[in-house]
Amino acid sequence: MPTSKEFLKFLSDQLSSLDGISCRMMMGEYLIYYRGKIAAYVCDGRLLVKPVPSAIKMLPGAEYDAIYEGGKKKLLRVDDVDNKELLTKLFTAMYDELPEPKPKKKKEL
Repeated sequence: MPTSKEFLKFLSDQLSSLDGISCRMMMGEYLIYYRGKIAAYVCDGRLLVKPVPSAIKMLPGAEYDAIYEGGKKKLLRVDDVDNKELLTKLFTAMYDELPEPKPKKKKEL
């Protein structure tokens, strides 16, 4: 089931104390950027974060999950999305460990 706009709005509200949070639709689901870096995916009503060391440490016992059914389970599922303080601390801790965005390719005509 695709992610509802209400769930995306809820997550945006949960992360509202952080500067630099933005969302972008991609293939019917969403990416969450934190200060220009991809920090999370919102797929089928689930929040999935990159398994950087700080996320693994802050989410002990979190299950790995896939972006889509049948895909590789390589992202951590955040089940406690109601905990605004946890989400804020999680994204803040993850930031330095997130990969830098890839430079945009110039389109040639």
